[in-house]
Amino acid sequence: MKMVWKLALAATILSALQGSLLAQTFEGRELVKPELVADSTAVAPNKPFTVGLVLHMAPGWHTYWKFSGDAGLPTEIKWNLLPGWKVGDIQWPIPQKTNDPGDIQTYGYQNEVMLMQEITPPDKIDNNAATLVADVNWLVCERICIPGHAKLSIAFPRSDTSAPANVELFAKYRKLLPRGFLGPDVLVSETRDKPTQLSIALKSPGFAKYGFADFYPLPNEQTVVGHPKTEIRDEQISVQVPFESQAPSNIDGLLILAKNAADPDRIGWYVSSSAAAWRPANTASTAPSRGLFTFLFFGFVGGFILNLMPCVLPVISLKIFGFIQHAGQNRRRIFRSGLAFIAGIFAWFIALALILIAFKAAGQQITWSAQFTNPYFILLLGALVLVFALNLFGVFEISLPQSIARGLLASSDRKDDAGSFFQGVFATVLATPCTAPFLGTALGFAFTQSALVILAMFLAIAAGMSFPYLILSAQPAWLRFLPRPGPWMLRVKQLMGFLLLATLLFLLYVLGAQRGLEGAVWASSFYLIVAIICWMKGAFVLPTTSPTTRAFAFLIMLLLLLSGGFYFVGDKFRSAKIENLGPQTAGDWQSFSPERLQAELQQNHPVFIDFTAAWCITCKFNERTVLESSAIRDAFRRHGITKLRADWTNGDPAITKLLQQFGRPGVPLYVLYRGQAGEPYVFPELLTKSTVLQELETVSSAVASQ
Repeated sequence: MKMVWKLALAATILSALQGSLLAQTFEGRELVKPELVADSTAVAPNKPFTVGLVLHMAPGWHTYWKFSGDAGLPTEIKWNLLPGWKVGDIQWPIPQKTNDPGDIQTYGYQNEVMLMQEITPPDKIDNNAATLVADVNWLVCERICIPGHAKLSIAFPRSDTSAPANVELFAKYRKLLPRGFLGPDVLVSETRDKPTQLSIALKSPGFAKYGFADFYPLPNEQTVVGHPKTEIRDEQISVQVPFESQAPSNIDGLLILAKNAADPDRIGWYVSSSAAAWRPANTASTAPSRGLFTFLFFGFVGGFILNLMPCVLPVISLKIFGFIQHAGQNRRRIFRSGLAFIAGIFAWFIALALILIAFKAAGQQITWSAQFTNPYFILLLGALVLVFALNLFGVFEISLPQSIARGLLASSDRKDDAGSFFQGVFATVLATPCTAPFLGTALGFAFTQSALVILAMFLAIAAGMSFPYLILSAQPAWLRFLPRPGPWMLRVKQLMGFLLLATLLFLLYVLGAQRGLEGAVWASSFYLIVAIICWMKGAFVLPTTSPTTRAFAFLIMLLLLLSGGFYFVGDKFRSAKIENLGPQTAGDWQSFSPERLQAELQQNHPVFIDFTAAWCITCKFNERTVLESSAIRDAFRRHGITKLRADWTNGDPAITKLLQQFGRPGVPLYVLYRGQAGEPYVFPELLTKSTVLQELETVSSAVASQ
């Protein structure tokens, strides 16, 4: 029936207005008066500005939105621009919904509307003035519909500087533009109650202050959509969208919120499945078996690559050093030591998986590197790194109490096995701030699955990280390729200590990013206390010293640890001034926020987001070698791309939510939005200049085509 109404409408227009289709007068009234206005007094090379098409409509008449509904046609603007000039997509204000007789539902504007487009001049403007020309077509309706056409132009002087123009008019209509990002606290789920209906549920605490909600669909040309039904109750919005045939997998549209149906101060959000802003955020999916094994393989490969991450290399070097020490010894001892190291790796990954499963069961957000957003975890990890380094320098020896040593660790073999086990745990703890290639994709998939799949994924990662040590342990003959034991090993052992101190410096840098310079100073003071305790252990707690001396030394060490921890950590570090530590950016990078992303996309600006953290080694490597290179900086500037840096050092909830929407468990993540429309491009975890440049070159053509 809706198609019949549309055909009847078209026939009425053609028959009633044959020979005068371009006329815009009816019964002596001018129905639409069009004009072009700009927000700038002049044009400057490569400096974007906005031009608005204003349609002044006669009372009772209306034009249409970009999806007109069951009848009508959207307004079209075709620019005649010189080569090098670029034009963005039309920015459509929030429309009104109209219900006409015959169950005809349309979306459009009454009285006045301004459709905005951003225009970017070329790098060089030859003339002293520029005139922009546009062919405009519209359809205006009341009881009948009359098409209209105008050829409009607007002229600008050329200048290196310009002043704002029509400020109030542009401010009025920019306020009426829909927003492009739902927000980090919105949960979305989709269900299909019927083959021809898609049901959508949205939940957010922010919805409670509204009493009215509506949904305006934006179907593609092949989809015939019915009239959506929307209901708002407290914090939840329910939308049922009917279709004339099989319901598609998703639907884009405009979500409208207001205090009541007549509220003029309505707000709206574009919700787009193609832009990753409309995805189920609280539902688990069931993957086919082939897909599951593929992701498990990705987890295995990612775990193997973790051995090459800079944050893990110092401890891995210690294990290789252990293999050298065992060269020439019996095969059983080598194999047991390797298995103990592997057991440490599996123990940490299993413990981490169980913790994350428990968090997910409690409804909490789960991420791969969440513990590194806690400054106290970083502080404790730094203390462990310092203790290991001092042990390698020979300041003290790590040994168990004699009673335990005589029992569980009676033999030197078992003592070595215990050391290998803790080395495996330590190496894995240091590995968690790194997201290796393949690992981000695998974990992003696992975190949306059941507890069994999450556990299987972490076991696959542990197996990948353990694989090279299992091979070396099972094939001790390969150890002959390693150098023979000798006096040089003491120097290598000390060198490993310096590598661990370098890791400690990195952790202090992270603490500075989380708690400021003052926090890093108090953490260093606590580390000094830890170093003194280690020295006392090596100097006074020895098998040759008397029990009284050992007891007195233990008492002093305990008092130092408790008093130092209470004063430097519990008091000074905890109260370190962090209120002025906003997101840190450098150069032409700007701090990310959902509101900033929304504002840039509303103006159809291309946006590149760098999701990073101070403790992420892979992030720093990508920034130094790729993102901060001169070629990439020039490409960002040449294509007019806004660069936003999303700093996840302290676990920003808004960033966490967006990471999950992109199916990533942690950083790094790099996303390129080519403008308001279209699907954002997600880069791999490890960047290369060629990959980034190739995608940046697509920005200009994508924006120009919108």
